[in-house]
Amino acid sequence: MTAAEVPVPTALMTEPDATGRFGNFGGRFVPESLVPACQELEAHFRAAWADPAFRKRYEDVLRDYAGRPSPVTVCENLSSALGVKVLLKREDLNHTGSHKINNVVGQGLLALRMGKKRLVAETGAGQHGVATATAAALFGLECTVYMGEVDMERQELNVFRMRLLGAEVRAVRSGSRTLKDAVNEALRDWVATVGHTHYCLGSVMGPHPFPWMVREFQRVIGEEARAQCLEILGRDPDYVVACAGGGSNAAGTFAGFVGTSAQLVGVEAAGGSALGARGVPGVLHGMRSYVLQDEFGQVLEAESISAGLDYPGIGPEHAHLAEVGRARYSSADDDEVLDALQLLARTEGIIPALEPAHALAWLARAARQGEVPAGSTVLVTMSGRGDKDAEQVMKLLGDRL
Repeated sequence: MTAAEVPVPTALMTEPDATGRFGNFGGRFVPESLVPACQELEAHFRAAWADPAFRKRYEDVLRDYAGRPSPVTVCENLSSALGVKVLLKREDLNHTGSHKINNVVGQGLLALRMGKKRLVAETGAGQHGVATATAAALFGLECTVYMGEVDMERQELNVFRMRLLGAEVRAVRSGSRTLKDAVNEALRDWVATVGHTHYCLGSVMGPHPFPWMVREFQRVIGEEARAQCLEILGRDPDYVVACAGGGSNAAGTFAGFVGTSAQLVGVEAAGGSALGARGVPGVLHGMRSYVLQDEFGQVLEAESISAGLDYPGIGPEHAHLAEVGRARYSSADDDEVLDALQLLARTEGIIPALEPAHALAWLARAARQGEVPAGSTVLVTMSGRGDKDAEQVMKLLGDRL
């Protein structure tokens, strides 16, 4: 069966409604001063995404500069160890080392189209910051990246890479000094400089149109992966698994499979599981979604070994997919993640970033406990490579190696 022969439902992972909502989630909860900027961005994105010339340039840059299509690797050794057939969608092989390049190429080209001269971005694990700095250098734009002080310490190499690429990295010392606070500062910057600045938001979160726009720029992951799985397997995989903080790699992957029979699984960090026990609907960073909150509505701090998943919310489209039952969301704790990282490294010679190691950790647990039946086929999105985490993992594992 070809991809064209499988019907795709119109109600899921298409456009949000006129208010920017996916069901009960999403929207645009921003200061009045930012409403015109969001409306301008939506209008320009709609026009660009409908423009064949823009789409061609976007696709050309992804092919000739970022290295797309990324391959799907069949992991024979890991499959034998787990009793399921594991395939990896290798976003770790993209230029800059993660899926983030897909989004920033699109937003960089959009900034040029809008006449903006400067990009501002937030980053947690540093991969979005590196990708934004890369796109800014490529397209001749100024770049400022906000990063929590805690994340700067554990991702020192990525801070250096951003600065080497010409970006200014501003340390955020408020709150938990992690990703949530970096988003706050980037939004404040955008409010003050919106005339010449585009906010290159890194995930499927924030006010409309960002969750929709970023998902569309990441849709290439799922569309490629679906065609590749059909070629390799002759059918769709039984499970499609991806890590989820804000959730852009998961949204991009799920977009390619939402119209199939594949089970979609998003894996959050146990200490930042917005769709878990502590998450309730609320408003954060301009969107309505599931957010970690206490009984008084105060946002709780997320905790994770992974800077990229250290976020107390999740993208609104993920909240919608969970609510309607099309995707399910689980979590993995830090110890499971370190075990999964070593498992992939020692069976396949692939060192994952800590973020996708969460997806691998869920799969290892689910396969061993029978939640994923023996013989199932599972596609996991390898959203980033482990170079950036090597020093942190070395300290954490210590004498365990």
